[in-house]
Amino acid sequence: MTTPFSGVYPAMTTPFREDRSIDHDRLAADAQRLEAAGVDGLVPVGSTGESATLTHDEHAQVVETVVDAVDDVPVIAGAGSNATHEAVSLAEDAQEAGADAILLISPYYNKPEAAGYLDHYRTIADSVDLPGIVYNVPSRTGRNVPVDVVAELAEHPNVQGYKAASGDLGRVSEVIERTRDEAFSVLSGDDGLTLPICALGGTGTISVVANVEPERTGAMVGAATADDMARARDLHYELEPLIRELFVETNPIPVKEAMAIRENHPPYVRSPLTRLSEEHREQLRETLADLAGDEPEVPA
Repeated sequence: MTTPFSGVYPAMTTPFREDRSIDHDRLAADAQRLEAAGVDGLVPVGSTGESATLTHDEHAQVVETVVDAVDDVPVIAGAGSNATHEAVSLAEDAQEAGADAILLISPYYNKPEAAGYLDHYRTIADSVDLPGIVYNVPSRTGRNVPVDVVAELAEHPNVQGYKAASGDLGRVSEVIERTRDEAFSVLSGDDGLTLPICALGGTGTISVVANVEPERTGAMVGAATADDMARARDLHYELEPLIRELFVETNPIPVKEAMAIRENHPPYVRSPLTRLSEEHREQLRETLADLAGDEPEVPA
């Protein structure tokens, strides 16, 4: 079957000014930097984009800025909520802003049963004419989306993907197995597990590390999906020290610091998040310096 989503999709950060207002100029520049680096799409206003601290209007404005900034890459807008009516509203706004698809975190805090997940996702999918990606991240939501639910949702024409961020490769494998007959993509949502997920049949990643190392991440995923596992493993192990540093504190705290070190935008986060500790900043600087001195060969 066809795979609607494949390759590398950075889960974009949202740049803030010192007063914590959104810096739309830097956001647009960042989208253009990533597009020029060869990514396959962009994902604004997800968890990494601090969507939980944005107002509804700000959410729509970020999507509009990214859509307007890029030429050729698709934009997958975060549009999830734990309230179905709010997720529908965000999905409708994303469609109006020109997004190509939507990323839908599973309802957090409420902890619905299987029937609730089905109703939630089907309601959103029926409300817009955009492909949706089910985002399973139990570390943030408190519960896994049941595999039976994912397999049933994959039959809906507007549910076309699954972002796997449970850390459970057995669960990912079962989702891939049970959706292989559908036009449905399984993408890694755990940077450290992108290579094994691709080896199982996943088609790419919605990635934090790709904000900082888009070319290297793209080369790794490209090698993995082309069954060049030796090359993919080499690149995986090149990225692993940075991946560890990017999750030493709550995402997106470390990746925003990395963006500042690379002079892309300041490290400001919105409360209740706080800046990366000085101890971890120093290790991150060293890790980034090591990577900068070891640029990968990226195929033309």
